[in-house]
Amino acid sequence: MGIFLRWVFAFILVTATFNPTEWNYVRLVQTYGSERLSIAVLSGLILIICYIIYIRATLRSIGGFGMFLILAVLSSLIWVLVDFGLLTLESRELKLWIGVFSISVVLGIGLSWSHVRRMLSGQSDVDDLND
Repeated sequence: MGIFLRWVFAFILVTATFNPTEWNYVRLVQTYGSERLSIAVLSGLILIICYIIYIRATLRSIGGFGMFLILAVLSSLIWVLVDFGLLTLESRELKLWIGVFSISVVLGIGLSWSHVRRMLSGQSDVDDLND
């Protein structure tokens, strides 16, 4: 359940930043940024802090190559779905939602990977500490 929750929070983070609807940070800044600059700055800083947490954890746990592999698997899965006619990529909104979903999966797996590795191998990850 913890892995699913980490992905849900990653999905909420990416969706809050940008999605095809009008309810996201990018549209908020484009529409009301000059009128409500303080809210735009505060929201932007909170999003940046959340992204730093997620991206740092993802890079430390799976690295850039791991991120690439996850995106490659997701891309090939989408290709299979399109090839079998289960998915069509004609809609711009659907393509954007697939992108949001893919980024959130990478961030969710990156944040959860240490827990998955510990469950599979029984070994814990330890950060390097300078004494």
